[in-house]
Amino acid sequence: MEIRLLRRFAAVADELHFRRAADRLFIAQQALSRDVRRLEDRLGVRLLDRTTRRVSLTPAGELLSSRAREILALYDATVLDLRGPAPSLTVDVVGTGLTPALVLEAARRGAPGQEFFARFHTGPEPAAAHLAAGHVEVAFGRGHTLPDGVRHRPVRYEPISVLLPERHPLARLAAVPLESLRGTGPCARAGEHGSPDWEHAALQLLERFDIDPLAAHPHVQGTDELARHIRERAAPVLTVSTRPAVPGAVLRPLVDPVPLFPWVMIWRTGLGHPGLDALHRAVDELTAAHGWLAVPAGAWLPEPERSRLA
Repeated sequence: MEIRLLRRFAAVADELHFRRAADRLFIAQQALSRDVRRLEDRLGVRLLDRTTRRVSLTPAGELLSSRAREILALYDATVLDLRGPAPSLTVDVVGTGLTPALVLEAARRGAPGQEFFARFHTGPEPAAAHLAAGHVEVAFGRGHTLPDGVRHRPVRYEPISVLLPERHPLARLAAVPLESLRGTGPCARAGEHGSPDWEHAALQLLERFDIDPLAAHPHVQGTDELARHIRERAAPVLTVSTRPAVPGAVLRPLVDPVPLFPWVMIWRTGLGHPGLDALHRAVDELTAAHGWLAVPAGAWLPEPERSRLA
């Protein structure tokens, strides 16, 4: 049994749904189905009964499911013990000046002897995908779907804001009511924070208030490209409140209601590292000092985070 195949079967056994399991693992549903069949072929037993309406475990699948988590935990712990803790810690902070970068800055102040390496999203993949691939040891994103072998904690419910061209009619407002975005074709795919997790939340927000978004286009990264995008499209861009300044644009908070993006910190299960301890202390200090985990009355949150808070 390959560990990779066992990890994928365990996700299907937990979800009993191929699409949800594929989303959790950040892979294509077809690839997941193919790998489960490959595991069945190698073991010589059928692990799942599949119909068009449901997925269920066979007796052999029940047996393997009950032991898979123990096998995977032992494997992960063994690899960690063999490698030992890294002297430095690599942290994906998404983008310069954003909430994750503020956490890392506070951790560096609190642990001046600890070496951190900051990485930034190099594409639109979810933060947990970078973690699962071993590119980083700690990442930041949303926690609504996470792969096996990771832990997470909430960091901040950050207000969602809007970037507007300087000459846009809404730029005159100190705060922009959500309903005023109707008919403006706002963009949800621009900015360093952009990822499928972000877009999933942003599109929920626009749909909730009957706002049609700008037609899909490639993910826009970098301040210069974002400035060009705003200038050429002349459309509002949904972003987070910590978004650094963009030439030719103004940042305005969204209100009525205040929409929030739920940041979480994500790390590999079993990671024991003084740098991780420093990040936890930084989150504790920032949330206490600035009320990052407070949810204003009437604020909007995406699902499933809203239901989890209820």
